[in-house]
Amino acid sequence: VNPLMIEAQMQSAIAYGLSAVLHSALHISEGRVQETNFHDYRVLRLDEMPVVDVHIVPSTEKSGGVGEPGVPPIAPAVANAVFALTGQRLRELPLNPNQA
Repeated sequence: VNPLMIEAQMQSAIAYGLSAVLHSALHISEGRVQETNFHDYRVLRLDEMPVVDVHIVPSTEKSGGVGEPGVPPIAPAVANAVFALTGQRLRELPLNPNQA
């Protein structure tokens, strides 16, 4: 198992999750997605990415994939942080303080 590959997979999964939480919205009109490319579909930019420290826990268990485990916890973690900070529960992505 290559630790640098694990680190890169986790960092990129977190970036993908943060994009969904903070920016990425699709708009549908007459059954078609209106965004056509990255000029009108907002994703996380490099300067917005936080530093992510990946810690690999040694194990004797058989190794498995690391491609997606970093994505699912991001939205709930950020939404819970917003709730802890503001008391406002946001339940749609991307998170928008004007939802409530």
